[in-house]
Amino acid sequence: MTQKIITAALVIIGDEILSGRTKDENLNFLAVGLAEIGVNLKEVRVVIDGEEEIVEAVNALRKKYDYVFTSGGVGPTHDDITSAAIAKAFDDEYLVNEEAKAILENYYGHGNLNEARLKMAFMPSKATLIENEINAASGFKIENVFVLAGIPKIFRIMFEGAKKDLQGGAKTKMQEIKITLTESVIAKDFANLQQKYPKIIMGSYPGEGTTSLVFRGTDYETLEKSANEMISILKNLQSDCVLAVVKS
Repeated sequence: MTQKIITAALVIIGDEILSGRTKDENLNFLAVGLAEIGVNLKEVRVVIDGEEEIVEAVNALRKKYDYVFTSGGVGPTHDDITSAAIAKAFDDEYLVNEEAKAILENYYGHGNLNEARLKMAFMPSKATLIENEINAASGFKIENVFVLAGIPKIFRIMFEGAKKDLQGGAKTKMQEIKITLTESVIAKDFANLQQKYPKIIMGSYPGEGTTSLVFRGTDYETLEKSANEMISILKNLQSDCVLAVVKS
């Protein structure tokens, strides 16, 4: 029985990412983490700390993919507007989540929950919490959208908490053929092979004196067949051009 392909997208939110001041570290972590449970990350958007931009991106992606993750903009300052934007995207009320408030009060101490800290308890009324063991500010889930912090160590903790709500599908396997030939030499044969096996994702990545041909797919038999066929083509071009074949 063929497993369903489960897909996801990521919205990276923050002026500091687009300005180059902060380097994103969450994309690779999420892609790897999702792949391990059989979810394919298909699209990534980076948007400013702007309500209109966040709403547009989330509404477009949540209709297109099984899951959407956001990173950034859930802190205590004025530019942390992600939670309010998500409420608007779902046409939901934006209010204090009492469970999130209680977690913050327990963390900071009774009477120490000022206006800025309380802001981190505001979220859509239909949201359910995603725990954060580091500083008690919760992420949340609403329908198929998971709202996580932008700080990498907190993003990772929240993602672990979100996993229980994720259903995996067919896992993508990969084969990499490392060769001594340049891309221009193998381009035509490689393109023809891609046409022959359209369900296998094929890519070519040049290195220093080498080229890596990467095959990815969820149909493992076809993946093996297409990669083996490419190896035969390569050996006909030059018998000793294949340096290594890596499967994962």
